[in-house]
Amino acid sequence: MKIYPICLIILSILACNQPTEKGGQTGNGTAKSWQVSTNSSAFNQSFENLLTAYLQLKDQLVAEKDSGIAQATRAIILASDSLKLNELKADTNLVQAAFSYSDGISSEAQGLLEETNLLSKRRSFQMISDQFYDLINTVQYNQKVLYRFYCNKAFEDQGAYWISDQKNLTNPYLPNATPLCGEIKDTLLFNAK
Repeated sequence: MKIYPICLIILSILACNQPTEKGGQTGNGTAKSWQVSTNSSAFNQSFENLLTAYLQLKDQLVAEKDSGIAQATRAIILASDSLKLNELKADTNLVQAAFSYSDGISSEAQGLLEETNLLSKRRSFQMISDQFYDLINTVQYNQKVLYRFYCNKAFEDQGAYWISDQKNLTNPYLPNATPLCGEIKDTLLFNAK
């Protein structure tokens, strides 16, 4: 959680040094302003591992299974620490921002492992989700379309986001709410295959 403010500072610096546009668009049609070449297959595979672990954690929070949550969280730590960010073909500032987000994800996941109740685990997942969204935008992962969901009822109407690779609604914060809470707020395309 301590690294998150540093990430915001780095992101602000990057926003001031907006390089030429190249390709990516969000669901609201706004073009991304960072210039990133096609990522290497080694990077894409390592990012796919992180994405898979993240989606497993989301699913385990929906299922409310402590052992599954712990297993998926350990997978996130391993995948985040193994992310091949040195393979990125991008500006140095962008790569440093990606390292910062990756470190933040790993740190927050380690904190999640120490949480004893489901609400605290979900709050840690919220922090992971926010940093993961920033990481996806930074590296412009383009191997599949991803969706950013939002539930305004999460955490007593404070609201929270999460990432999914499917349009169907499964809410990791309020999985048993009737009706289900959540809507797609962003579609991450980046010329996805």
